[in-house]
Amino acid sequence: MQTIAPLWLWATFIAIVLLSLFIDFVVLKKQGAHDIGVKEALNWSLVWVALSFLFNGLFWWAVKDSTGSTEMANQKSLEFLTGYLIEKSLAVDNIFVFLLIFTYFAVPSHYQKRVLMIGIIGAIVLRTIMILVGGWLLAQFHWILYLFGAFLILTGVKMWWAAGQEPSLDDNPALKLLRRVLPVSKHYDGEKFWTIEDGRKIATPLFMVICLVALTDVIFAVDSIPAIFAITKDPFIVLTSNVFAILGLRAMYFLLAAVAAKFHLLNYGLAVVLVFIGTKMCLVDIYKIPVAVSLGVVVGILTLTMLLSVRSGNAATRR
Repeated sequence: MQTIAPLWLWATFIAIVLLSLFIDFVVLKKQGAHDIGVKEALNWSLVWVALSFLFNGLFWWAVKDSTGSTEMANQKSLEFLTGYLIEKSLAVDNIFVFLLIFTYFAVPSHYQKRVLMIGIIGAIVLRTIMILVGGWLLAQFHWILYLFGAFLILTGVKMWWAAGQEPSLDDNPALKLLRRVLPVSKHYDGEKFWTIEDGRKIATPLFMVICLVALTDVIFAVDSIPAIFAITKDPFIVLTSNVFAILGLRAMYFLLAAVAAKFHLLNYGLAVVLVFIGTKMCLVDIYKIPVAVSLGVVVGILTLTMLLSVRSGNAATRR
């Protein structure tokens, strides 16, 4: 797997990720369990987005410095931006599932922050492994591109049909298995994953939530990793765009949880994005859709979906 990024930029990226996780786990942990309001979530979301754009600017400069080509720098930074936007968009569907899990288990809002923080660590580790494996497979077997593309198209169609249905965890096989093999308390014990009842150590509902969040990370990584490989084969761009999208996941969750009802059509837009990306991947040897066109299509679909959501919501309110 070849990458255009110099070694020092890899080191800078790792340092940024470690510093970000330190802030999340150490600095913010001192705040203790507390409710995160819309203003705080919005501020942190803007911080993570700004950090991602600053990194992309540094990436642009590094590529130009190492290759001497402004055109190459523009192309690679555009690939990062497109990949970041796609991964950020697909994370929205991830967030809606988190919201469903938290609602189903009635997780107190001031405990949700810790669950999301642990989920972010798991997602980073998991996606790093899957990106390295996926990159190696694509380098060895070109035909896997068509497999990835077909998978994304099928996933998009499935997401479209499921978008209008009421989600439920009642028939979730993973949840049924966990309940069968693990004794679980009916009550929360602060932010603990284990508690003592009748002299024996058993899991708390928060542990069940962590397990389901981890499962969600696995499922959505399977969807999102092929999507970014449709934009670029550079492992550095694939990894960094994924990780920067994930780093802001916790703040974006609390922001979207407050306004989820206003964007009720968003899953339809995400479904169309997946079908488009899958089609782009399947056509790669016939016609390579420019990255700028891909970026415009993704932005256009998501913008249109959000505008239609707000418009239909306002019309329903007037009735």
